[in-house]
Amino acid sequence: MTATHQPPEGQKVAWAEGMVTFAAVMLTIVGVLDVFRGVMAIAQDDVFVTTPSYVFRFDLTGWGWTHLILGAIAVVVGIGLFQAPMWARIGGVAIASLIIIANFLDLPYSPVWSIVMIAFSGFVIWALCAVRPEKPSGTPMGTR
Repeated sequence: MTATHQPPEGQKVAWAEGMVTFAAVMLTIVGVLDVFRGVMAIAQDDVFVTTPSYVFRFDLTGWGWTHLILGAIAVVVGIGLFQAPMWARIGGVAIASLIIIANFLDLPYSPVWSIVMIAFSGFVIWALCAVRPEKPSGTPMGTR
């Protein structure tokens, strides 16, 4: 006979709040770093490598503006996530997805940094999707 152990309801709520807080902090960090990356690209910094034979060819200044705008939006949504409204959770998943796409296309210019940003954004998406909204009281845990 196997007994299953369910954590008390208070622990589940605390775990969920912790995950959303984790996502808020991570998304804010990703946004700030993306803003800095955008400023560096707009300033034509020598940090970025140019790859002439890459399939996607983009102007470094254009990428700078893209990262600057995505980073600014990510910071706003990340700060909004501290209150945990549904619009911020949906916006967090959407902006983290766009940051992943932008960093994938930006791989030849800064490969290591792009992989780090993709990983951070992936953690944000996981944290926001793993937490379910609170169920109304009286609703059994196994039902929706």
